Amino acid sequence: MSSGTYTLLDIPTKEPRVCWSMNTWRTRLLLNYKGLDYKTEWVEYPDIKPRLEPHVPPNQEGRQYQLPAIQLPDGSYVMDSYKIADVINEKHPEPKLPLNTPVQLRFTPLLINFMTQLRPVFVPLVAQRLLGQRSLPYFHATREEDVGMSLEEYSKTQGPGAFDRAEPFARQITELLNETPSGPYFMGDTVSYTDIMWAGILLFYKRLGDEEYKEVLKRTGDADAHIRFLDAMSPWTKRED
Repeated sequence: MSSGTYTLLDIPTKEPRVCWSMNTWRTRLLLNYKGLDYKTEWVEYPDIKPRLEPHVPPNQEGRQYQLPAIQLPDGSYVMDSYKIADVINEKHPEPKLPLNTPVQLRFTPLLINFMTQLRPVFVPLVAQRLLGQRSLPYFHATREEDVGMSLEEYSKTQGPGAFDRAEPFARQITELLNETPSGPYFMGDTVSYTDIMWAGILLFYKRLGDEEYKEVLKRTGDADAHIRFLDAMSPWTKRED
């Protein structure tokens, strides 16, 4: 590896391969914002564990190995978007990117609740629209084990009303975004990790489908605020492969 180059391990879509995952988008946006030299290594779902197992300890809860992960220029690895953010911010303090701010602590539970309500919508659609053949069997097996039914049944039985259930949390996220009138970010004119987290979600829904993206914007109660926000993030959203 050339000096100073990071490797981002990301999950690909079908060809042409581009970033889609809300979680890996966080790390990609972070690297873009910091202006770091990096390359992308595409890792299909069943290959994540064998790729990472020699380099990082497994998670104690949830899936043992997951992306995003990065390989640092010194050859070491870090897994998990939050841990990656800590490492990158420490090694590259400029440009500044506030982490674990009061607004982030308020935002995170809203985001978790919002995405939990929409799982019956987006999980089946990821399989239907985004993933290639290499990842599909693994994705179906693991996600169907999670929800206790086929993804088709999950969509049919749990999907109706999901956006209605998610709307209160989307509106609270809007209130948080609009608390600083100067905008366009959650901390006014200061980019923070909260912005990276929310941009990753919006980019995920844009990739998932125009209908789903427009529905998310509608449920926020102030679509224009989120469009302005994502436009303001555009210097760091352009690189997706």
